[in-house]
Amino acid sequence: MSAARPGRFHDVTATRHDHLVEHLKAAGLGALADLGFLGVDKPDAPNGLVVVTGFKVTRYRKLTPGQEEANHVRAAGRAPVEHGFAHLKNWCVLTKLRADPARATHILRALLVLTNLEVSR
Repeated sequence: MSAARPGRFHDVTATRHDHLVEHLKAAGLGALADLGFLGVDKPDAPNGLVVVTGFKVTRYRKLTPGQEEANHVRAAGRAPVEHGFAHLKNWCVLTKLRADPARATHILRALLVLTNLEVSR
């Protein structure tokens, strides 16, 4: 887990700053991401994709049924993670947290431990 960042950091900026794609490649892992991460991972080979995003629909370009199904499958894989983030927001201390990002990282890690203990009961 990387350290907390100030709220002005966009997710893509933090991903690039922490070299997340390179770390995932080195570990042989991948990630499911939302459409905000389009273009973060630009592999040399088509099968070297590490960050999997969905297909973007535009006014001029509709999705094929296969692309729509791929978006649904990706969304289903991301749902547990999004639920985890939503569960962390139940901790009211996070809404009032005005601390240095380094201190916020320690608080968030402690809350993750408490959340895991609560969920496993």
